[in-house]
Amino acid sequence: MRDRVLIIAEAGVNHNGDLNLATELIDLAAESGADFVKFQTFNADSLVTADAEKASYQNSNSAKKESQLDMLRRLELSPENHYELAAYCKQRDVGFLSTAFDIESLNFLFDLGQMIFKIPSGEITNLPYLQHLGKVNKSIILSTGMANMTEIEAAIICLEQSGTRRANMTVLHCTSEYPAPIKEVNLRAMQSIRTTFNVAVGYSDHTMGIEVPIAAAALGATVIEKHITIDRNLPGPDHRSSLGPDDFVAMVAAIRNIEKALGDGIKRPTPSESRNAPLIRKSLIATRPIESGDCFSSENIAAKRPAYGISPMRWNEVIGKVAPRDFAKDEPIEL
Repeated sequence: MRDRVLIIAEAGVNHNGDLNLATELIDLAAESGADFVKFQTFNADSLVTADAEKASYQNSNSAKKESQLDMLRRLELSPENHYELAAYCKQRDVGFLSTAFDIESLNFLFDLGQMIFKIPSGEITNLPYLQHLGKVNKSIILSTGMANMTEIEAAIICLEQSGTRRANMTVLHCTSEYPAPIKEVNLRAMQSIRTTFNVAVGYSDHTMGIEVPIAAAALGATVIEKHITIDRNLPGPDHRSSLGPDDFVAMVAAIRNIEKALGDGIKRPTPSESRNAPLIRKSLIATRPIESGDCFSSENIAAKRPAYGISPMRWNEVIGKVAPRDFAKDEPIEL
């Protein structure tokens, strides 16, 4: 089990085709404490047909008159861009990742030296893609937006049969809407995926705000992915459903605190509790003066703080016993 949640700052296409903006996103990821910043690698002409419609969220957040193909052409990163961004990530000490949307792009990222590969939700039913990636036995993060359990199982089996061990897979629960409605998040599905397929799980978040990815971390996500942007008002398909700088920093900090709070699962007194226990727990004390030879009873003893004497759990053992000496009021009882 991974002790540290892997946090991926999803830059995606929020660079708007501008390399300077892309480097700003890397700066944001590095300064927030994210482990990786992730872009997207694709050839628009290989990804969509000329008459492919844009999704409703793409129409809402970008120029409505252009086709999906024209929009994606504007957002492509060149091979040279990838090398520059990877080098800048190294300089900023944050991991570089990119998601490939076609086999040619996968091959390019292999050559780039990438060791972790994120399968986007749209490729979970792309058998040739899955088989090609599965053969190289890299660490794989499989996103499951729009998928049912049967489709998830088929993708996992395909990757396994192609050569990737299940131990090298992390399966992300995801709701592929931008922004995703809270009522459609269904975070418990992440736990169902873990139990059903015996895989590490995580969560790719498209909701507004930071509450849901924090909750996912508390529920056992080992990977959290969240879109970042310099400005949510910028034009582009994903900016509105992304986190701005301050919110992304707050999310990372909260997840890191959740990691600490989860602990190892063993219930035992903590060091601070051990210091507090004597002051908060109780011991048996005299409620009035008791003379040597008197019998202890509910009339002359009670349980009160602090816990420097006999535990009240020994009440039945003490009642009826003879006082071995005189006790003043509020003095701890001794046998």
